[in-house]
Amino acid sequence: MVNLTERFFNYLTVEKGLSLNTLEAYKNDMQKLQDYLAENGRDITHFSKKDLISYLNHLRDKNNQTPTIARSISAIRGLCKFMLLEGVIDEDPIENLSTPKGWKRLPKVLGKEEVLSFIEKPDGEKLSLRNRAILEMLYSSGLRASEIINLKIDDINFQAGFITVMGKGSKERLVPVNEPAMQTVKQYIQELRPLIVRKKTIPNLFVAKGGKPMTRQRLWQIIKTYAKGLSVNVSPHTLRHCFATHLLEGGADLRTLQKMLGHSDISTTQIYTKVTPERLKKIHREYHPRG
Repeated sequence: MVNLTERFFNYLTVEKGLSLNTLEAYKNDMQKLQDYLAENGRDITHFSKKDLISYLNHLRDKNNQTPTIARSISAIRGLCKFMLLEGVIDEDPIENLSTPKGWKRLPKVLGKEEVLSFIEKPDGEKLSLRNRAILEMLYSSGLRASEIINLKIDDINFQAGFITVMGKGSKERLVPVNEPAMQTVKQYIQELRPLIVRKKTIPNLFVAKGGKPMTRQRLWQIIKTYAKGLSVNVSPHTLRHCFATHLLEGGADLRTLQKMLGHSDISTTQIYTKVTPERLKKIHREYHPRG
């Protein structure tokens, strides 16, 4: 008989459509939880809210980063919901368990001029046009790393100026892309991509040497190369943060931003309101009688 955790991960794969990367992270989280519970005479089907609070404090004591702890909470919340559906438990031990204040880490972002300088930085590589297209697309659309490497040529509507993105949970969304990014991508498709793929047929927009699909590891390497010398440790997600923060500073509303980022819960989008002091100053200048 398939055990509980295996059934849970089958559920996440089939019903929720989570990516392989997310599933691997959740499996790691579940193993840590199981090990902790076992050390304290409990198991995965019998734990209380008190046990969870103790476990989360244990993670903090082990110097786990805030995003790691937040992901653990998300994994445990999903497990509890699944056990309720399966009739394994009658009450949800994580219900009404709030994340302690201060656990949310504000995302680091680059200034607008710094982002443009970063994107336009020459790298001297034969594939620099591809790299520039990737950076332009990331900053223009706010895509996740997994979304950019899985983006297909057919997902781009050059005439309308938007892309179709398959996000978390297999949820599809439309995201507008600015003209400079579209032009760079079009140039890459026409001039460089055919030389990389040669006679191979591959639907992915961004490809690596040998005509293979771009990997997350290669994407990180490209960004690290461009980011040398910057004050902020840049990752693919940094450009997503920049996209969101700069849109808010320009006057975008949260609901629109939520749709573009593909957040299922607006509370996830709201974190960006804490890192836009320029927007607050702008609103103050525009609406205060003595602004």
